[in-house]
Amino acid sequence: MDLSRDPDAPTTLGEVAVIGAGTMGAGIAQVAATAGHGVILVDAVAGAAEAAIERMRTVLARQVDKGRLTQDAATAVTDRITPATAISDLPECALVVEAVPEDLELKQRILGDVAATQPPTTILATNTSSLDITAIAEPIPDPERVLGLHFFNPPPLMRLVEVVHGKGTAAAYLAHAAALMAAWGKTPVTCTSTPGFIVNRVARPFYGEAQRVVEEGLADPATVDWIFREQGGFRMGPFELTDLIGQDVNYAVGASVWEQTGRDPRYAPTEFQRGLVEAGRLGRKSGRGVYSYGAEPAAAVAGPDLGLAERLGSGPVETDPLGRTVAMLVNEAVDLVHRGEASAADVDTAMRLGVNYPRGPIEWGRDIGLDVVAEQLAALDRAFPGGRYRPSPALTDGSLDD
Repeated sequence: MDLSRDPDAPTTLGEVAVIGAGTMGAGIAQVAATAGHGVILVDAVAGAAEAAIERMRTVLARQVDKGRLTQDAATAVTDRITPATAISDLPECALVVEAVPEDLELKQRILGDVAATQPPTTILATNTSSLDITAIAEPIPDPERVLGLHFFNPPPLMRLVEVVHGKGTAAAYLAHAAALMAAWGKTPVTCTSTPGFIVNRVARPFYGEAQRVVEEGLADPATVDWIFREQGGFRMGPFELTDLIGQDVNYAVGASVWEQTGRDPRYAPTEFQRGLVEAGRLGRKSGRGVYSYGAEPAAAVAGPDLGLAERLGSGPVETDPLGRTVAMLVNEAVDLVHRGEASAADVDTAMRLGVNYPRGPIEWGRDIGLDVVAEQLAALDRAFPGGRYRPSPALTDGSLDD
């Protein structure tokens, strides 16, 4: 492999192409253009790229009106972006990012077309949030240059980028991409192509445990959300957040991780959320999810039961919504590190920046005591047998002490 570029000077990489002019693609194009790159925004639908650039002008104009950006800087960003409708129209690029829908065959075909028309030094990146990088790279003649750049929505505002490597990704390309993301003002974390990567895998218990607490009749959603916000320090409770994300979207991500892990009971979808989706109660976008929403973007919520919240928080972990969720978050995080899929530092960074957790789960677990977390999981496993609460060996084998 000949990279033929200096990884210590990533802003010299040249032009960037982004394929897909939807919300994510347009956002990635804006980030690259803001960093000074010439960008080609490609969408097969005539006029889609031009429309995305116009929407970008509107967003940037609001930033100018608020004094957050100068007019010259805003104009420079959109002037650097050129619309196109065909991959064959692309000049030689340093990086091509596809941001099309989550369809494996579509992504394979697009990156295959790019690989056939771009020089072997072009980095081929996918913005997938759930598909296996190795599978996406399978039809590419040189899979060493294929990797994941998982931006979070909206890309111009979210700092985190998961830089994901498949089995064939070369270390030099991975380091090069991470350096480029840092040069773009992002915080890159690296991980293997494990189901859900870092954020979407480690975060599963945040939603699943809350839903199970309600299924078990321990508490209502409003009380659980209050516990997470006021006692746990989370910006939003799990039911508020899934209503915002979309119950269908959150359910699909969870089901994907479950399927990709061989239906591991840790990730089994709940009947609670399945029922919401089947009933069309998708959250804010449908007007009703866990909560009901009117014309104003606020939930019509019955007040939380503060007495119940206090009793649950002072009781055993089996009936403590926050305690059992934190134990599961810690378990997921340390297990991912134990499998060698990411570093402890990157896991904590990813969860703070990607989903705004008040603390990284590994840091949180160390403060609680990993042995204490192991005991909590053992108690949960006795109360709810079946494998969901099995503890990671890393909680007790000392492998995280370094």
